[in-house]
Amino acid sequence: MEDTRDTLVLVVDDEKDIRELVRYNLEKRGYKVDEAANGQEALDKIREDIPSLIILDLMLPKIGGLEVCRFLKGDPLTKRVPIIMLTALGSEVDKIVGLELGADDYVTKPFSPRELVARVAAVLRRVYEDSDTASPIVQGGLVIDHEKREVLLDEVKLDLTLKEYELLELLASNSLKVFTRDDLLEKVWGYD
Repeated sequence: MEDTRDTLVLVVDDEKDIRELVRYNLEKRGYKVDEAANGQEALDKIREDIPSLIILDLMLPKIGGLEVCRFLKGDPLTKRVPIIMLTALGSEVDKIVGLELGADDYVTKPFSPRELVARVAAVLRRVYEDSDTASPIVQGGLVIDHEKREVLLDEVKLDLTLKEYELLELLASNSLKVFTRDDLLEKVWGYD
């Protein structure tokens, strides 16, 4: 099991029971957990101490989860903080909007606490594992800069969503390897 002692997870949900359930299961695995009951409280807590990961409900009082996500992904200090959306909104459109705004994963309620903790570990592994020390990937006119999380094609910056970036990075760094659909789902989306 990975060392989780310094990993702060912020759980943002207006339902106290959900926050307590998620907190209990994350703390059992060694994570530090903080909670927020609405979008404004979440933003205030993030300004005080930027977490390693955020579990974010969409239907929040004061400031909704999509607005919180949009704000965080637009701020240079928090744009790399991974977000797992945990919500009752389970339509395909809701999922697509959440992922396109920069969420790293999307879990619908009701949910399995064990699966959520596994997804937290997978997202943290994927986002923080050696990404800052790797040199850029160069394939012809394609340059993927890990540190800036930026992609250039023939010196023109590409505007990619987080998932598009991660998928391109995986494929470009393993250009001679063939991936199955299941491989891609596991490595990029964290699905078993």
